Amino acid sequence: MGYHPQLSKSAVPLTTEVEAIDERGRLSTIAIPAERPLTVYLDKRELVTLMTLGGAPEALTLGYLRNQRFVATLDEIAAIQVDWEVESVAVTTRNGVDRIEERTSRRIVTTGCGQGSVFGGLMDDVDSIVLPDAARLTQSTLYRIVDTIRLQQSIYKQAGSVHGCALFSANGEMLYFVEDVGRHNAVDAIAGKMWLDEIDGADKVFYTTGRLTSEMVIKGAQMGIPFLLSRSGTTQMGHAVAQKLNMSLLARCTGKHFLLLTGKERLVFEPQLLDDRLRVA
Repeated sequence: MGYHPQLSKSAVPLTTEVEAIDERGRLSTIAIPAERPLTVYLDKRELVTLMTLGGAPEALTLGYLRNQRFVATLDEIAAIQVDWEVESVAVTTRNGVDRIEERTSRRIVTTGCGQGSVFGGLMDDVDSIVLPDAARLTQSTLYRIVDTIRLQQSIYKQAGSVHGCALFSANGEMLYFVEDVGRHNAVDAIAGKMWLDEIDGADKVFYTTGRLTSEMVIKGAQMGIPFLLSRSGTTQMGHAVAQKLNMSLLARCTGKHFLLLTGKERLVFEPQLLDDRLRVA
């Protein structure tokens, strides 16, 4: 393994218990997601406040900085220290961040629950991203991924109100699974974990329970991942960006159903997997 910055280990409980009264007037205790604010300070400069469950705050912060292009290499960061008592994370770089004033002057608030912020132009650097043409995903591996997610123990099954993201190998092995109040936080946390573990995205598959927005597509592309799957749908801009990048975008992935929208040459169809009711004449 290469260089690692100094990291705190500050994960916190992902759920909390509250009292609830049902339609029959019965009192019970239920679990709900423990949403928390986490303000990111980059070299003592307040950058953004992320609303998060707090399961992987260091990886979330690292992935956020990576996907927002504030840092290009891991060795630029000296330390990431989370302090939940003041709901903040202090990031210290080795030599500062170039043009920090200019790069934080424009902010776009992204769609979805637990809104996130994107600094600079949303489409900046997209033209420089090249995804691998040779990567392939078989239909059987796609079904394995969907089934793995279905069986995965999760905060969503316990308490609801969260999004999940996962990274899979080319043969459908789940490498990471992260849940958070916003899908953009979950994808950033996985980006951070990939960076720390020196995992390349060229032959990987990314799954999200949320919509395939332009932000999700761009972040997947920045991680070098050619396949982006969702049990939900896509937006017009998400579709347009995926087409531009020739990313393989698959929506409505449930059971044996899916919709392949872009990057169609990478999916290897296996018609024998479908039963007679689903077989296309």
